[in-house]
Amino acid sequence: MKILAIGATGFIGPFVLQQLQHQGHEITVFHRGKTAAPAGVNEIIGDRNHLADYREAFAKEIFDLVIDFVLSSQRQARQLMDTLRGITSRVVVLSSMDTYRAWGVYTGLEPGALEPLPLTEDSALHTLPPYPPEVLKKLSQMVSWADEEYDKVPAERVVLSDGDLPGTILRLPMIYGPGDYVHRFHLFLKRMDDGRSFIPFAANVAAVRTPRGYVEDVAAGIVLAANSPRASGRVYNICERDTFSELEWAKKIAAAVNWPGEFIVLPPEKAPAHLQAPFNTDQHLVVSSDRIRQELGYREVTPEAEAFARTIRWERANPPQAVGVPFDYQAEDEALANLRATA
Repeated sequence: MKILAIGATGFIGPFVLQQLQHQGHEITVFHRGKTAAPAGVNEIIGDRNHLADYREAFAKEIFDLVIDFVLSSQRQARQLMDTLRGITSRVVVLSSMDTYRAWGVYTGLEPGALEPLPLTEDSALHTLPPYPPEVLKKLSQMVSWADEEYDKVPAERVVLSDGDLPGTILRLPMIYGPGDYVHRFHLFLKRMDDGRSFIPFAANVAAVRTPRGYVEDVAAGIVLAANSPRASGRVYNICERDTFSELEWAKKIAAAVNWPGEFIVLPPEKAPAHLQAPFNTDQHLVVSSDRIRQELGYREVTPEAEAFARTIRWERANPPQAVGVPFDYQAEDEALANLRATA
């Protein structure tokens, strides 16, 4: 196939493009040119926020498929469909599991009852913006494609309601692996590498379960949907089958680096302030990926031990410039001392 990839030079894109190239597809990447595109692909340099300005350049090629890695808002979705209609036969759009109402309940933005689990592609979606303005500002600093109108629920609806250009929606989880700009392993790995003898958790945070996926496995799911015409008009969750708690996740990292310390679970009110979560931790985020497994045959392609090893090597070589969560070891030591004094 001839495939146009929009914004595919960040975290996930290179893994997807590598797999597509290996299958023999011809790839054109549309991006800003600030990050090098993989070898062997064609390039169109431009701004995703002004996609319509490049319709003439796109029209010089007739693409079998377009994959939009960076769709952020309803406005961008309309621009995508209007610009590519007549130029391609199908679009695949990367979305997020933050579209679910359960995410809004977890963050405290959605009032009302907890959402039943597991979440499926038919579960309720949020009705309010998924993030407060200050969080959106931080997100836009991490990824340039997240605009001030970020909300993937209306964006999905625009794509799926287009009668002339079929679309596929892929809802992605919390992704880890080489290139993870959120540095999901850093929170635990730094403490382990600093030689801490214990890592504390607030009990409610330790129990929270959230969906995850290793980047090369998620990429394999994207490639699978790209290659599957039957995916037209469908929505798929891509994530690992098992949903582990934060504590279970930390224990997996500890086992991968042979950390000899222990995890201490504290009553929430006794945990240091920097370890407390301002969220509704009664709402877990357990997500089913059964649909893509059953309909398209999705399976993880990377053994867990190898996924962890690759992620840890990259994280150690690329520590974050700034850390969103402080590492207040003195407060953690005091909390443990207070716990033992009252035991």
